[in-house]
Parts: sequence; C-alpha cells; structure tokens
Amino acid sequence: MPRAGITVLVATGLHRPNEGSELAELVGDPWVLETVTVANHDARADEDHVLLGRTPGRGTVVRLDRRLVEADLKIATGLVEPHFMAGWSGGRKVIAPGVAHAETITTFHNAAFMAHPRAANCVLDGNPLHEEQLAIVSMLGGALALNTVIDDRRRPAFVNFGEIVQSHLRAVDFAAAYARVPVGRRFQTVVTSAAGYPLDSTYYQTVKGMVGPLDILEPGGDLIVASACAEGMGSKHYVEAQRRLVDLGADGFASSIAGKPHADIDEWQTQMQLKPMRVGRVRLYTDGLEAHDAALTGVERVTDLTTAIADSMARHRDPRVAFVPEGPYVVPVHEEA
Repeated sequence: MPRAGITVLVATGLHRPNEGSELAELVGDPWVLETVTVANHDARADEDHVLLGRTPGRGTVVRLDRRLVEADLKIATGLVEPHFMAGWSGGRKVIAPGVAHAETITTFHNAAFMAHPRAANCVLDGNPLHEEQLAIVSMLGGALALNTVIDDRRRPAFVNFGEIVQSHLRAVDFAAAYARVPVGRRFQTVVTSAAGYPLDSTYYQTVKGMVGPLDILEPGGDLIVASACAEGMGSKHYVEAQRRLVDLGADGFASSIAGKPHADIDEWQTQMQLKPMRVGRVRLYTDGLEAHDAALTGVERVTDLTTAIADSMARHRDPRVAFVPEGPYVVPVHEEA
C-alpha cells in the first residue's frame, strides 16, 4: 500500500478538531505526520459525508465521513474503557459518533436515548446507543479494529486486532475484569475525579466522573469530584446548555428537551449531569474555572477538598468514605454481599 494512500482520520465526533501541538501529541510520532495524511473529521461539513440510509430498528439517518466509506481498507483504532452512555468506548464507537455527520450524532444522542436505563457505564446488552452503533457498522459493510486497553499508568495492557464487533467484545471482556469493581455497600460520601489530564481539561468531560460512581452513592449523599478544568467549561454549545440548566432547574431542563428528535450539540452532557443531581449533592473542587463559569456548572463549588470531605462525614455522621481516584475509568457497582 503506498504511503500516499493512507489517511489517519481523527474521530472527533462533534468535538473541536485536534490541531498543532495537540495533534502531534495525539498522534505521538512525527514520522506519521510527515509520511501519511492526518486529517480531522468535521461533522458539520455536509459535502464530506455519504448517506447510507436509515438504521432498520429506530430509523436513524446514517451519514458517515466519505474518506472512511470510500476506503478500500477500514481500520478503527480505539481505547476500550467504560463509557457512561455507550457502555464501552472503542470499536464501533470510533465510527459512530466518531466520524458520523451531525445529523446522525444528534439523533442517537437525543433525550430518549440518553434517558434509557441501559444507556449506562459497562452496559452493552439492551443499550440503545450500542445497538444503533452496531447497525451503522453493518450498513457500512463492516470494518477491522485495533483495540487497546491501558493500565493505571496508561501503558498498553491488552491489544488485539480483528473484525470490529468481535474483537471489540474481546477487549471489553478483558477491561471489564479490572474496570468494573463490585462494592458491597453504598456510601454517604463519595470522592471521585475526572481521571486527570487530558480527560479533566474541561468541565464537559468532568461529568463522566460524576456519573461513574453513582451506583455506590447513598441517596441524599455527597458526591465530591475533583477536576482541573484547565480549558474551562467546554464548547459554546455546552455553555448554552448549562445556562439553560441553571435558569430552568433540573426538572425544567429535562422537560425542555423531552421529545426532541435531535439534541442540540453537547446538551446530552447536561442531561447526563441530571443523574447525579437527582441522587445526591454534587460538589466540585477545581481551580480551573472563573467565577462566571463556575456559576454555570449547576453544582456547588468547594475551595478545599479536605474540608469538603470532613463536612460530609460530619453532616451524615458517618466516617466511611469511598474514594475513586481513577474517575470514570473505574466503575464501582453495588452488589450485596
């Protein structure tokens, strides 16, 4: 295969492109950037997408990046880890939403999909997002996948290659043994994180850390999350969704998005934040947000992590605290002994 025939397509979904030094860090090897084509997917560029039809089950309009659709050899490379909507990242998720058109992405990120009880961490069976992703892969005609799982030091712990659906499931089986942790009780105080750099660069991504440990949070308890948020809130679309959350309240925001066939860009993350807000009190420790941005989080901000933990222990008269330092990468699951 000639080098000129190889394209590395960065699966941005509806997120901003990776450019400059960030792209170099993402790719990891200057030889790649100098030798083959490296391009960002743009979900809003209509001419860059091919219409494949509608999914047979739910009728989602499927438009995918032309560079993938027309490629002779299609390989999805992805990290397999828990995902709070799609169950697990990687594999089919690299294709949709990774290189899908905005119309496709906003359909299976609408309120009905997000509110489904099976659209949750470490869940594939019955997960409507996963089912749509499998249907889209089938409409594409299949693909291959290089799947990776990393350890707590972010070193490769598992790598496999093969047909995209089955190879991804094998990687999930490996990752689940470490990422899904049974816990015999619930806690009034849960302390978690957004997993550190680069995932905790924005408040948008911090929501994943809030949702991850919900199964072990006692109703009415305190969920304390630490996140750098060095890049601020996230996209302007997300900021607007958060502004609506603050203005309307949790119930008002939920009512405003119910029944919409297409979600507004990034409002699905605000919808997911409703989950921890409905279970307990969410408290955020960060030094990366200005006061006007912190007001848009919709949660309580704390300035001292130790004091926040002590306050929660005293409020609930319970010294037992659950710590989840690896944020959304480790999902505690309540299972009675």
